[in-house]
Amino acid sequence: MLRRLYDRVLSLAATRHAERALAIVAFVESSVFPIPPDALIIPMVISDRRKWFRIALVSTVGSVLGAFLGYAIGALFFDVVGQPILAFYGKADAFGDLALRYNEWGGWAVLFAALTPFPYKVLTIFSGVTGLNLAVFTLVSIVGRGARFFLVAWLLHRYGAPIKGFIETNLGLLFTLFMILLIGGFVAIRYLF
Repeated sequence: MLRRLYDRVLSLAATRHAERALAIVAFVESSVFPIPPDALIIPMVISDRRKWFRIALVSTVGSVLGAFLGYAIGALFFDVVGQPILAFYGKADAFGDLALRYNEWGGWAVLFAALTPFPYKVLTIFSGVTGLNLAVFTLVSIVGRGARFFLVAWLLHRYGAPIKGFIETNLGLLFTLFMILLIGGFVAIRYLF
C-alpha cells in the first residue's frame, strides 16, 4: 500500500497541477494540516531536478503565507480555536507566564519549528495568541522555512538519483521515522511548553 501511495504521489509530482498542490499543502501545513510539504517536494524534485529552486520557492512562499493564517487563528480566534489547542496540550492554566516567556524567546522557537519536523503550525498559532512581534515572526518564518525547503530541494537536485534509490529501497523505514519525528514533536510540545 505504501508503495502505491508513493508511486501515486510521484506521478502527481510530474503533472501540471503539482506546483499548485504543493502551494496548497505548504499553506495549510503551516496552520492546520499535519502532512508536511516534503511529501510533495521529494517526488517533484526527483521527477524534474532542474526545477528544484522553483519548487523550494513555491514551498517557502506557501508555507510563510500559511503561517500568517496560523498567526491569525491565534490572534483572532483564540477563544474558539486557540484555547482548545492549549487545553489539548494541558497548558491552558499556565498561559500567562508562558506567553511572557514565549514572547521573549518566541522568535527562536518559531525558527526551530520552521527548520525541523517539530509541528510548526502549533507555534504559528501560539505566536498569534501571545502577540509575538509580527516582524520577528515573519523574518524567522522566511529564514527557517526557506532554509529547510531550499536545503531539501538542493540536496535532491544535487544527489537525486542515489536519494531516489535510497527512498524507494527504504520507503517503509523512512515513513516510520517520519511518523516517529512527527509524533515526537507533538509529545515534545506537550512537555516543553
